[in-house]
Amino acid sequence: MNKDAKFAVLGGGSWATAIVKMLTNNQEQVGWYMRNADAIEHIKSQKHNPNYLTSVEFKPEQLVLTNDINEAVNYADVLIFAIPSAFLVTELKHLTASLQEKTIFSAIKGIVPESGLIVGEHFNELHAIPFENIGVITGPCHAEEVAMERLSYLTIACADTEKAELVAQNLACAYIKTSISKDIIGTEYAAMLKNIYAIAAGIAHGLGYGDNFQSVLMSNAIREMKRYTKRIHNLDRNINKSAYLGDLLVTGYSIFSRNRMFGNMIGKGYTVKSAQMEMSMIAEGYYAAKSAYNIKENFTKKVKTPIIDAVYKVLYENKNPKKVFLDLTEKLD
Repeated sequence: MNKDAKFAVLGGGSWATAIVKMLTNNQEQVGWYMRNADAIEHIKSQKHNPNYLTSVEFKPEQLVLTNDINEAVNYADVLIFAIPSAFLVTELKHLTASLQEKTIFSAIKGIVPESGLIVGEHFNELHAIPFENIGVITGPCHAEEVAMERLSYLTIACADTEKAELVAQNLACAYIKTSISKDIIGTEYAAMLKNIYAIAAGIAHGLGYGDNFQSVLMSNAIREMKRYTKRIHNLDRNINKSAYLGDLLVTGYSIFSRNRMFGNMIGKGYTVKSAQMEMSMIAEGYYAAKSAYNIKENFTKKVKTPIIDAVYKVLYENKNPKKVFLDLTEKLD
């Protein structure tokens, strides 16, 4: 792939902002699509995103800002999607520019609700993008720590190693270390599942369970993730690597984890709707819980997923969190 490839980030949230910050360390110019025209004008005049990671200062001359998704697509060779999965289809409806010659990387940690697919599969099946032109950017990495330039690690997965290396090189900098993988399906499903487990960790914390239980919950979660990803895509992957276990741990334990925060509110007695209204950011695990549960229910060979089942019961069947987690404690070891 051309080493002089142009990059564009699609999305205006915290993770999109963090990725743009990384890219500006390596690219003379970076395309950036966001819906909010006022935010674009603010970045041009005040040099920072007014809504997310406000401490990150940009050089406006380095940014090709637009609120037209087609302009961003036409500008770049590599498109990094960082739009919440719940809004991806709505944004793509505005698309008239062709994606066929583009390399698409997903930085989205969730399932597309309308199709029930992870983002890579969605682009492959609904937009006819070949898998060699699709990649995944996964952690463990919180946008807030990128803003503070704390050392973080990213895994870049793509069937085409050359494309993975190109993206990895353009994201790497003094505070970002990158590695590459060919496990597109496994890393993307793991990125989706860890948000569900983080909600479980938050619910447990909200209910008053301590660190001892949290460690057992996370230990069971990584084994559950291994069973699930193996059933989805039977590959000889090392589930203890950073893209799987590392990403699970940081999402399950970090104060920056919006999914843990969401679960904590549910554990403390908030309804799902009231918790969503109070949070300023999307908790991807809410949508992932329904999709992951429905997908595994359609498996020809059932997989034991007590944690996913528990989170689904609380969020979608309005079951009492205290009772559901009391039952869950009997299923963990």
